[in-house]
Amino acid sequence: MAFQDKTIVCKECGNEFVFTAGEQEFYAEKGFENEPSRCKTCRDARKRRMNDGSRRQNRQMYDAVCADCGAATQVPFKPRNDRPVYCSDCYQNHRAAQSGY
Repeated sequence: MAFQDKTIVCKECGNEFVFTAGEQEFYAEKGFENEPSRCKTCRDARKRRMNDGSRRQNRQMYDAVCADCGAATQVPFKPRNDRPVYCSDCYQNHRAAQSGY
């Protein structure tokens, strides 16, 4: 499939940017189905906002006991009795088991 440069309007700042043929090929190789909706400047700014460590530092954490191994842990949500809570290691093991890896 031959890719051609495509002009897209950034949904954040409204400026036009070029989604190059090379970038399109990269997206296709990685299996990305959606085109970028933000220009590089806005994507970088969004990444900085999302990765801002202060957000995580201010997050309310709750004490819990892991339903699998019994270890004390903290989670970013208020545990309820109707759902199990897992420590990081057990949670990763459950995710791996569900995905078949």
